[in-house]
Amino acid sequence: MELDDLLESLNAGQTITGDSPLHKVMHQVSQDALRITGELNGGYQEPARVRELLAQLIGKPVDESVTVFPPFYSDFGKNITLGERIFINSGCKFQDQGGVVIGDDCLIGHNTVMATLNHDLMPSRRADMHPAPIVIGRNVWIGANVTVLPGVTIGDNAVVAAASVVTKDVPENTVVVGSPARVVRSLAN
Repeated sequence: MELDDLLESLNAGQTITGDSPLHKVMHQVSQDALRITGELNGGYQEPARVRELLAQLIGKPVDESVTVFPPFYSDFGKNITLGERIFINSGCKFQDQGGVVIGDDCLIGHNTVMATLNHDLMPSRRADMHPAPIVIGRNVWIGANVTVLPGVTIGDNAVVAAASVVTKDVPENTVVVGSPARVVRSLAN
């Protein structure tokens, strides 16, 4: 089993059983992510170096318009896709095995958590993981201390208020607030 096999299974939404070869690959990839984020977060890095380390983490180029303020954490890294002109503030944590896609012109606030895995509810299968992607549309603003749960899509131009817990899809051009996050207003284009 290789990373490509794991990504294919994760992106197909297949359960990764706790005792499987794919689970072992996931843990091997995680060690690389921990090494890279350790270097990223170990001291001051010039913006270009932050992007270089981020590109190593995600395994693909990062546009020069992307800004990340460390510390930044990811326990996998290889299933993150970033658009252009994105700002990710300090303290963000991406559990990206299920996939995290961030569109152009997004602002991600301090300490945002994006979680794309659920463990099985059955105690005998608790080590099994169920992936589901998080997709952030274009021009989205996510406030500080937000948690986005597996399988959520946040539509273009939406705003997620600080400290919200996003458990279901957010329509485009809306503001959501609370835990669970709910629409409180629409935004005019």
